[in-house]
Amino acid sequence: MQDQKRKLYEYLCGFISDERRNKFERYIESRTRYVTIAVEDIYQPHNISAVLRSAECFGIQDVHVIENANKFSPNPDVSLGSNKWLTLHHYRGKENNSLDCIQQLKKNGYRIVATTPHEKDQFISELDLSKGKVALFFGTELEGISKTVIDNADEFVKIPMFGFTESFNISVSTAICDYELTERLRKSAINWRLSEEEKTDILLEWARNSVQKPELLEKEFLKK
Repeated sequence: MQDQKRKLYEYLCGFISDERRNKFERYIESRTRYVTIAVEDIYQPHNISAVLRSAECFGIQDVHVIENANKFSPNPDVSLGSNKWLTLHHYRGKENNSLDCIQQLKKNGYRIVATTPHEKDQFISELDLSKGKVALFFGTELEGISKTVIDNADEFVKIPMFGFTESFNISVSTAICDYELTERLRKSAINWRLSEEEKTDILLEWARNSVQKPELLEKEFLKK
C-alpha cells in the first residue's frame, strides 16, 4: 500500500513545479507529530486562522479543532492557505466534543496539557518533553479552556507575563508555545520526526492539494 502511495505521489508530482516538489521534500523532514495543538470552540475567524498559520510555520503537522458552540471558520486572508499543509481533525456532533478529542488523543499516546493558570501549573519552558508526546489545549477567547479539559488534563502550563494585562491573545499564546516546544524538541535527543509511512501519506496529501482535479489524475494513474 505504501509503495502504491509513493508511486501515486511521484505521478502527481509530474504536474507540479520542481520548486514546489523540492519544498515538499525539504519541509517534510521538519514536520512533527510529537507535539500537537487542540483548540476548543474558538469563535473569531482571524484567531483560528492565526493558530493554523503558526502551527504550520513551526512544523506542527496536526491541529485538533473542537467545535462545540462555534463552527470552524478560518479567515483565508490570515491563514494564507496554511490549512492546505496541515492535517486537521474535527470534533463535532457528539454530546461532549471536548471529551471525545481528549479520549482520541490519549488513545494515541498523548499527554493532555492545558494552558491555564492552575495551582499545579508550570511555565511552558519547564514542560518535560522527554515524558512523551504532548497535546497542548487552548480554550475560547474569553473563558479559556472548559471544565472538561481541566478535569482530564495530565499537566498544566502557563506563559510568563510581566505586565498588567491578564493574558495574551490566543493566537499569540499558541505561537509562543509552538516556538518554545518545537525549538527545544529539535535540540533534544527525542525521536520527534515522522515515520516514513507518515511522510508518504502527508506528501501525497500535499501533492493532491497542489494540482487541479486530483481525483481525475488518480483515475488516470490507476488505469496505468
